Amino acid sequence: MIHLLEIIFQFSAIILLLCSIYYYRFFKKVKRERKLTFFEFSMYAMTQVAIYLCAGSIILLFLDRNF
Repeated sequence: MIHLLEIIFQFSAIILLLCSIYYYRFFKKVKRERKLTFFEFSMYAMTQVAIYLCAGSIILLFLDRNF
């Protein structure tokens, strides 16, 4: 059962990472066209942080399993 939950967690983390990358690119494109609103800028910053945190946690979990 725990193995199934780990697989579900990894799958959801990958989906969140892909969505975050998409929205990061979208906000980057909008930023070139016009100034971002406060909400858009805060989402832009949060997606950047979320991408790095998610990728870092996946790498740490992967490295933990190998040792």
